[in-house]
Amino acid sequence: MSQLSSFPRPLGADAPGTCDVPHFAPVRVRGGRYQLRRLVRHRRRAVAAGLAVTAAALVAAGPRDAGRAQAHPAGGPSAAAESRTAGGSVRQPRAAAMVTAPVRIADGATVRLLRPGDRVDVVAAEESAAGGGDARVVARGARVTKVPEALDGVTEAGALVVLSVPRRTAVRLAGAGATSRLAVTLC
Repeated sequence: MSQLSSFPRPLGADAPGTCDVPHFAPVRVRGGRYQLRRLVRHRRRAVAAGLAVTAAALVAAGPRDAGRAQAHPAGGPSAAAESRTAGGSVRQPRAAAMVTAPVRIADGATVRLLRPGDRVDVVAAEESAAGGGDARVVARGARVTKVPEALDGVTEAGALVVLSVPRRTAVRLAGAGATSRLAVTLC
C-alpha cells in the first residue's frame, strides 16, 4: 500500500465537491443608445483641451529675444521702428495714428462719385510747361470719411474730400496739394 500512496492523485480529486450556482438575471447596461452621443461629446472636449494645451506649448516654446516673445522676425518692420531710451531698454513703437485730412481734388465731378467709407488712392500730377507731367501715388487705400457739400461757383477750383490716413501720409498729402493737382481713384 505504500506504493499506491506514492502515486499522484488525479487532478481535481483534492478539490471540494461541486455545488449548484444560483440562476440570476442578465446584467443590462442602462443608456446604451446614448452612449455614442456621450462618446462624441467627450471626444470634442478632449480635442478642444488638447488644442488649448498645444497652443499654450507653442507660445511658451516660441522664439525668444532677450527673454521675451517676439511679435515680428528680427529683421522685420518693428526692428527698424524700435528706438532705445536713455536707460538702454527697447521702447515699442506706437501704432500709426490715424488723422483726418481735408484734400482738394482737382476734378469736382469725381468727388461727387465718392461716399463715406469708400477707399481711394490719391494721385498727384505735377504740371509742367510742356503740358505733360509726372504722376505719383501719394496715398494708397485712404478711407473717405466725409464729402462736404460744394459751394456755388467753387467747382472750377475742385472739390473738397476728407480722408482718414496715417499722420505721415497726411503730411505728404498736404505737401502734394500745395504743389500739384490731386486726383483720386476708387480702390
